[in-house]
Amino acid sequence: MALVTTYKLDELADEAGVAPRTVRYYVQRGLLPAPEFRGKDTAYGREHLARLRAIKVLQQAHLPLEEIQARLAGVSVDEIERIASGAPPRVPAARCPGPEEALPPPAGAGAPRGERWERVEIAEGVELHVRSDAPERSRRIALDIESRYSTLAPRGAR
Repeated sequence: MALVTTYKLDELADEAGVAPRTVRYYVQRGLLPAPEFRGKDTAYGREHLARLRAIKVLQQAHLPLEEIQARLAGVSVDEIERIASGAPPRVPAARCPGPEEALPPPAGAGAPRGERWERVEIAEGVELHVRSDAPERSRRIALDIESRYSTLAPRGAR
């Protein structure tokens, strides 16, 4: 029989190293699931603590709350605990097309004048370019790549 630990708001906040107000704010924003109500008290569990710790780790990587929420959405408690421990999230490897599968750029596909790109150095000799008006999904992919590999970049390159 597994031991189930529950926390009151103040206990959870102390354990996670945040203010109770922060816990309430994260519930309101959707970063944390709502607590269970047990009579007049609320009860928080393992997932709440893991999420709070993961949020702290991701904030230390300078990710905005919107990005943190997207990364933690639909992720298992075990994976959230991995992130909270500082381990990179597990993401299935993306399949890159081989040279024979690469499509040629459309005719006249140069960058239009005034188009802005953001350049991120991931590692020595490796850059990531993201158009400033790229769709949100594309920006999330870029942020995921940057957060996983940016520690490989030489100091001062970012």
